[in-house]
Amino acid sequence: MIFDTHAHYDDGRFDEDRETVLEKIREAGVRHFVNVASDLASVDTTLELVKAHEEAYAALGIIPGECGELKEDDIVTIGEKTESFNRAVAIGEIGLDYYWEDNPPKDIQKKWFVRQLDLARQLRKPVIIHSRSAAADTLEVMKAEDAGKIGGVIHCFSYSAELAAEYVKMGFFLGIGGVLTFKNAKKTVEVVRNTPLENLVLETDCPYLAPVPHRGERNSSDLLTFVAEAISEIKGVSLEEVYKRTYENALRLYRIEEQI
Repeated sequence: MIFDTHAHYDDGRFDEDRETVLEKIREAGVRHFVNVASDLASVDTTLELVKAHEEAYAALGIIPGECGELKEDDIVTIGEKTESFNRAVAIGEIGLDYYWEDNPPKDIQKKWFVRQLDLARQLRKPVIIHSRSAAADTLEVMKAEDAGKIGGVIHCFSYSAELAAEYVKMGFFLGIGGVLTFKNAKKTVEVVRNTPLENLVLETDCPYLAPVPHRGERNSSDLLTFVAEAISEIKGVSLEEVYKRTYENALRLYRIEEQI
């Protein structure tokens, strides 16, 4: 069984064959996925998709690059929609992204990052953290906000093994996806090698970041087999163990009660 902890099946790149893709991933052994919102529009499209698919869960939040025009009423609405839907399992994806020059100013990003951490704390939901080119500030905010008591996952973890260890100490999971299979993924390989399997979860970020040998193509959850195989090789454990442990980890991450 496979649990894709981070997907975007409401993305327009799935508009022509979404149901076909979702049937294909079920046949490939993907039992659950979490569809993750990134802006106000995708909050609604995520809910629409998840309500139509019993195997799916929702995460609702605003990504840093989309927070420039956010208002407090928007956060209240996200909270209300999360509370009213029993398969809304997390607040996310939220965080800091300093990679793009035209992103909102850092102080604006931090403001809404903190506000959404507060929302997660209020709702007792884990968070999905998006952090790109913002390692120091992300950790600083999370420590200041005592995010370890909130819990969650660092999505598409791209920093050092040392920083990974800091998040593991805080009780966070690390999201591992197709980047692990890239030739230039030395840091990610080290992270996987040095992080206990009990702190790793599988994710696609589909339609983005497809693993080798499908790099550059549209990603989907069935391709997580390539990521799991890479983890198996790096950690010297069986593929079956990787599937079992990461599935159990995903249930713990999102606080889902399920008989395996």
